[in-house]
Amino acid sequence: QVQLVESGGGLVQAGDSLRLSCAASGRTFSLYNMGWFRQTPGKEREFVAAVSRSGAATDYKGSMKGRFIISRDNTKNTVYLQMNNLKPEDTAVYYCAADSGSLLSRQENWYDYWGQGTQVTVSS
Repeated sequence: QVQLVESGGGLVQAGDSLRLSCAASGRTFSLYNMGWFRQTPGKEREFVAAVSRSGAATDYKGSMKGRFIISRDNTKNTVYLQMNNLKPEDTAVYYCAADSGSLLSRQENWYDYWGQGTQVTVSS
């Protein structure tokens, strides 16, 4: 079992930055690829970014690449999502997830464990 707790969400203005954190406990954090997803009411949860076990490889949804940065610190059992130049359309609940598979995935059903989510609201 892996427990994931997100933090760092909040209300910001367009153009601002936020850094989300996801702290993991339970099984060895470095055994999991980690991902960030987001969801808005009435829409399906969408992939944002993923990072490999070592942090060496990353993947982003196209519209986030260049604005969002995913990273991890295996000594702190934490994965981060740095979000820059935020836009109102980035408003969503953001979830982190852990995947025990061998390859980075954009598919939410590949992920084994999920956090409870943190709300990010961007005002115009």
